[in-house]
Amino acid sequence: MELMIQLLILVAGFALLVKGADFFVDGAAGIAKRFGIPELIIGLTIVAMGTSAPETAVSIAAACKGNADISIGNVVGSNIFNLLFVIGTAALIIPIHFAVNFRVDALIAIGAAILLWLSCVRTKKLGRVAGAIMLLGYGGYFLYLLM
Repeated sequence: MELMIQLLILVAGFALLVKGADFFVDGAAGIAKRFGIPELIIGLTIVAMGTSAPETAVSIAAACKGNADISIGNVVGSNIFNLLFVIGTAALIIPIHFAVNFRVDALIAIGAAILLWLSCVRTKKLGRVAGAIMLLGYGGYFLYLLM
């Protein structure tokens, strides 16, 4: 019986997540149009932060409970899923055109993945220094987007 309740909660949460995503995308696109901000910038900032909020909450909760592997698996798995499945599915529906300056964003994403890999390969853990470097890196990237 407990499993059935958990499955029901999971399905209900997924349904709410899908509908919430529709609202979120509509709101973000509306903000971009209203203020004349390119949709790419809105996607790289507001939408990226909003869609990553649940991952952030799960990763922090898992780390606090001593389940750090869930944090790494969640982030790495989500990024692999987004890069291969989400973009692949979207490209099947309609071709995706990238702005020339998106190359910088792609290089930053690759650099972040390499930083994560190097940090974990060398010490077999992601420590506070690497975490601070990652947060500073995102801060720098965010400033780059605003310029």
